[in-house]
This record gives sequence, structure tokens and C-alpha cells, in this order.
Amino acid sequence: MHTARPVWLLPCLATVLCLAATAAPAADWHTTVTQFAAQHFRNPAWGYSHNQRDYALARQLAAEDHVSLDDDVLFAAAYLHDIAAFAPWGGDEPPDHSDVGADVVGSVLKDTGFPMAKLDAVRGAIRTHMYYRDPVGPEATYLHDADALDWLGAIGIERVIALADPNGGDPDGPKVVKMLEENLEKVPSRVVSPAGRALAGPRQAELGAFLQQLKRESAEYHNL
Repeated sequence: MHTARPVWLLPCLATVLCLAATAAPAADWHTTVTQFAAQHFRNPAWGYSHNQRDYALARQLAAEDHVSLDDDVLFAAAYLHDIAAFAPWGGDEPPDHSDVGADVVGSVLKDTGFPMAKLDAVRGAIRTHMYYRDPVGPEATYLHDADALDWLGAIGIERVIALADPNGGDPDGPKVVKMLEENLEKVPSRVVSPAGRALAGPRQAELGAFLQQLKRESAEYHNL
């Protein structure tokens, strides 16, 4: 038989239901990591916008190759892979920022809600994200290729030129050109995925055409 609730209990139940409906949900770890990257990684070449592009492009390339990725691993690695380029996690010319980043990333992900059982995979992807490293596993491979491709094409040109010291310090104009030439020479052959290689060709051509035109307009770079 149904028993009516005591009248005195109704206000209590109403209060509980109201609190449950209005309480803010716990922040997802993706939000925490995104906010961390946006706040701390400020650099025109390898800052927060670069993280966003690497994540999006890695997903795009994997989808084109019909390869499944662990998005937890990819997201964390893409947004945190250059952490050692910034103080206090690095920034003072460490032996290799990839290795240092892999070592310190756990301290950032801890207590965010990230599934820490996947930390080793994140470390592996960060450790091999640079074009001159050899990635192992799908998340590492597609982060590696996305990061390499971001040094080519119009976006690669923009990133490197943005590093030039406006007061003629290091890097100056000629050194920026050398950096672009080095990317043109070394990066394309290091892209390993089928979709990445398909995109490397056009981006390589864009960078090459820019350098040729720049050379014509600057007396073989002498007027930079």
C-alpha cells in the first residue's frame, strides 16, 4: 500500500532535487588540459594554436587512412607535446624537449581525471613527435606526421617567420630563411603515413615556391 510522505519531508526533498539540478558538473580532463595549454603555451610557432592544429590534423590523417586512434592518448599528447619548450617545465635548451616533455607530462595529467593507465602511450607519442624521430603505434605516428606537416606549406612559413626578432637579433631574416630551407630539405621524407605523404607533396611545393620567389625578390637573399 502506498504511504504518503510526511509533510515535513517535502521541503527537504525539494531542496535536494534543486541542488542536484543546479550543481556544476565536474570539469572533464579535456577541458582542464585545454585551459592549461591555452594559458601556458604562448609562442607563435609551437604554442596553443599549434597544439590545436596538430590534434585536428592527426585525426584527419588517421581518418583518411581508416586507422582508429585512442583519442585520450592523442588529445593529451597533442596538447602537451611541446611542454618542455616552456618554463618551468623546460625552456632552457634541454637535451631534447621531446624527451623532457615525455618525462614531465605525468605531473600535469595527474589528478585531472585523465586515465593514467594510458600515460605511457602519451609519453611515447610525445617522445617521438619531432620529424627526426621514429614513431611507434598509431597515436605516435599521426601526431608525428601532423607535427611535421605543420613545418611545411603556408603555415610552416608563417610559424618560422613569426620567430624572427624584430630588432635584428636571433633569429634574423637570413637565419629564418635557413630554417625554412632546412625544413624543406629534411621534413618531407620523414612523413610516414599514407595520408601524411599525400599532403606533404603539396605543402613541400608551397614552401619551395615561396623560397624561390623570395630569392628572386631579395637578390639571392642578400637584401634580407
